[in-house]
Amino acid sequence: MLQDYRIMLNEIKGDLDELGVSLDVAGAKAEIKRLEEEMARPGFWDDTSRSQKINKRIKILRNKIEGFEELQREWEDIMALVELGIEENEESLESEVKEEYEAFKEKLEDLRIKTFLDGPYDMNNAIVTLHSGAGGTESQDWVEMLYRMYTRWAEKKGFDVDVLDYLPGEEAGIKNITFRVSGDYAYGYLKAEKGVHRLVRISPFDAAARRHTSFALVEVLPELEDDVEVDIRPEDLRIDTYRSSGAGGQHVNKTESAIRITHLPTGIVVSCQNERSQISNRETAMKMLKAKLLEIKEQERLEKVSEIKGEHKDIGWGNQIRSYVFNPYSMVKDHRTGVEVGSTQKVMDGDIDIFIDAYLKAQKGVKITG
Repeated sequence: MLQDYRIMLNEIKGDLDELGVSLDVAGAKAEIKRLEEEMARPGFWDDTSRSQKINKRIKILRNKIEGFEELQREWEDIMALVELGIEENEESLESEVKEEYEAFKEKLEDLRIKTFLDGPYDMNNAIVTLHSGAGGTESQDWVEMLYRMYTRWAEKKGFDVDVLDYLPGEEAGIKNITFRVSGDYAYGYLKAEKGVHRLVRISPFDAAARRHTSFALVEVLPELEDDVEVDIRPEDLRIDTYRSSGAGGQHVNKTESAIRITHLPTGIVVSCQNERSQISNRETAMKMLKAKLLEIKEQERLEKVSEIKGEHKDIGWGNQIRSYVFNPYSMVKDHRTGVEVGSTQKVMDGDIDIFIDAYLKAQKGVKITG
């Protein structure tokens, strides 16, 4: 009934108004005005680093304002449609109202989740590394499946994905892979995926069709801006070059343009092979190293690690953040939030926002419902 939608719209208006307070739209507009005045001053563009930061800040603020104002307009349009239907006794409009109301609720929730992404690097691109763990060929196939899942998710978000480093499995799948996900808030979303992911299924590699358990570790780092300062001494680095060996024979070249950097004090190793030149590969690898060292520094500050290299748990039993069960039943469950879904296929096709959103809410102390 259209009367029911009028009630629901009035109720959800409170959520919309609350979101406007959280976003501080008036304050954001005032900040944009101040920053634009700064941009108009002589010599502003001479400082490239600062001008880029201010441009990025303005973009973030405008996106928030435009997203909220669009939601306000949509609420008014749906309410007008409801009022018209009630006035004209046109119950046939109910299906259209229902469709628009559901789409509005989804957009409102998306923008609300974005308000949780307020970390210093949440707006940045993400560098994701998938490592195969216990399970041999099984876990290497699992890494390939996860890579497909994340690329599908990225496509739905309108993000770009490019492979930075790749090591194929010995018989099938991928031993490990590093890829960049480019787009606004890519790191903010994907940081929810850090940890061990467990797969339970009937093995396609087992002639006896037995059930196997496989593990993979997902690492997520922000792609840092050039102006982020991390103390790295040249004498602490070992830099090796090697020949690229991209996925399926792609990106392979005959020169040693691939770069591997080892940070000797911590033993951290980063590699990049798929940029256009050795110089580009080195720059990207250094960004990855900086991000890893920054992550360790933050973990030490929070006293979450006891050793400088101990930021990750073993890739095996008891440490998983999420389980994907294909057999004897179909279920994906996140062990941190308790959220679970029954369709493994949808999840493997990239529908992982339910887990990401629940994690981000939990981090902010927001009650998870449904």
